Formats: sequence, structure tokens, C-alpha cells
Amino acid sequence: MPEWLGLLAWGDAGWSDELAAGLMMTVSLALATLPFGLAFGLLLALAQISGEPLLVRAARIYTTIFRGLPELLTIFIVYYGGQMALQAIVGLFTDTYVEVNAFLAGMLALGLVFSSYAAEVFLSAFHGIPKGQWEGAWALGLSRWQTFRLVILPQLLRLALGGLGNLWLVLLKETSLVSVIALDELLRMTSVAVGVTKQPILFYTLACGLYLALSVISGRGIALLEHRLNRGEATR
Repeated sequence: MPEWLGLLAWGDAGWSDELAAGLMMTVSLALATLPFGLAFGLLLALAQISGEPLLVRAARIYTTIFRGLPELLTIFIVYYGGQMALQAIVGLFTDTYVEVNAFLAGMLALGLVFSSYAAEVFLSAFHGIPKGQWEGAWALGLSRWQTFRLVILPQLLRLALGGLGNLWLVLLKETSLVSVIALDELLRMTSVAVGVTKQPILFYTLACGLYLALSVISGRGIALLEHRLNRGEATR
């Protein structure tokens, strides 16, 4: 048996178990970050179109900060800053040492960055919806919430899906940055395998293939979702 096949075996003899666990951690982190980033990004976009000067200014400051900071620096700030803040709060009551969960810290940091970009995508989508859509719904007696849920949101998702799909692909790759806070995602487990086996080409090439596979699968899923959201557009 070739040596490289032995290194990729399952069980104690190879590294496939560790790489599979890292892959699952990468996907889990991305999936956990996505709803948080989307929801917060939508709220930021709504704040910017609200017309309230304070909300508009706060949302713009937020997006400027987290779009301007390097993602790696954001992870460090959330992880270490969060741990210091939590320790200070706990220290008011006890001397117990607490440690921030790396998965939660990574999810929060990536979610902050994702939401800042998603807000701009949603904002552009809002601008693509004619004002008459809102006015027509109100003329029919729909409340603001009903107007948003039944009339605006379906169009918003259709217009924003392309940009959000690109952000999802970026998010999948950015999960590799969380390896710096010792989360056992795909890149970290790959680096451990390289350090032990001294076979960088084999394992980094395999990691490339796994990331590309995630991108291809995601691209296919996004295309199917776009087709579903756009049904009826050709006829209209």
C-alpha cells in the first residue's frame, strides 16, 4: 500500500477521522454564523432606511468599523476581549477562572463581519424595490409588518440572494481563521496532520479539495434557490 493511502486511512492508523471532524466543525461554524449574520444584517439595513438619524448613523458606524477591520483582528478582539469582560464580571462574585468558548467566539466574530456586509447587500436590494410597492400595500389596508412580510420580503430575498450567496462562500473560507483561537476546524486539523507527518503537499492539497467541494455544493444549492425564488419572473 502506498504511504499516502496509509496516512489517509480511517482509525488510529490515518488522519481521515480528524480531517472529517474538522470538516464538520467548519460546516457547523458556518451554518451557525449564517442566521445570526443574516438577521443582524437585515436589522442594520432596516435601520438605515428607517429615516431616524440616530439609527442611520449607528448602523453606518457599525458597518464601517467591521468592514474596515481585518477579520483576524475581529476574532482576536471578540475572543480575548470577551474573555476579559466575562472574567471581570465573574470576578465581582467569585475567583473562579472562566474561559470563552472558541466556537461561540468564532461564530460571534464572523457574524459581526458577515452582518456588516450583508447589511449593504440588503440595503441595495431595498433600493431596488419601487416605493409604490409599499404604498400599494398600505392602500390595500395591510399593516407595516404585513407589508414587509408578504410584499417586500419575497422581493428582497430575490434581489439580495446573489450577493448573499457570495458572502456565504466567503464565510466558508473565513472559518479557517478561527484556527488561531484553537478551534479544531478543517485548516487546524490539516496543520496538525502536516506537523506530525511532514507531508504538507498531501494534506494541504486535500484541504483545498474539501474547500472546493464545499464551494461547488454551495454554488449548486444557491442556484437551485435562485431558480425557486425567480419562478414566475420569466412569465411576468
